[in-house]
Amino acid sequence: MAYDARAVSNLILDEAGRSRITHVALQKLLYFSHGLHLQRTGEPLVKGYFEAWQHGPVHPAVYQAFKAAGAQPIVFRAQARDPLTGEERALEPDIDDLAFHCVRRTVASYADLNPWALVAISHAKGAPWDIVVEQAKDGVAFGLRISDDLIRVGFGKHKVSIRDIQDKGDLHEEAPIDLSNRSGTHSTTG
Repeated sequence: MAYDARAVSNLILDEAGRSRITHVALQKLLYFSHGLHLQRTGEPLVKGYFEAWQHGPVHPAVYQAFKAAGAQPIVFRAQARDPLTGEERALEPDIDDLAFHCVRRTVASYADLNPWALVAISHAKGAPWDIVVEQAKDGVAFGLRISDDLIRVGFGKHKVSIRDIQDKGDLHEEAPIDLSNRSGTHSTTG
């Protein structure tokens, strides 16, 4: 069963606790949770789809829900609006144990990484985002959907090591990221 991506994003923010999650980081954590769930169950974690945007996979509904945060850490939760009354209500993630485990494992593994390290991981050579962008080189490269089938297959075979990424917080926005390493691991340069 696929869940509302905004509700799962709220869960990610809650699970991250003290970690200061930005919109860029939230998108990657949601994408990694979705990929892990697809790989383990063959079923999507969230409804909707991810698109290949400049800084990696983006879920458009989550983008709309959290865009007000800009580049700052997110301090609010997504709300649902009743189409008939206009009233807003909290989006509570009512998810099964396996889905919760995928989210919790992803947050525990990646939430403390710098957002740009998460971007580097999502941009790994041969990963789903990279495949979609490479296929679109002659046309519009961003805003293209990344299919769940591609994500499932990609997460099943593409292993990315964060071992070579510098210590948490040491990778800054202005630090160049070397994505030319084709072995599946990535490191920063400089």
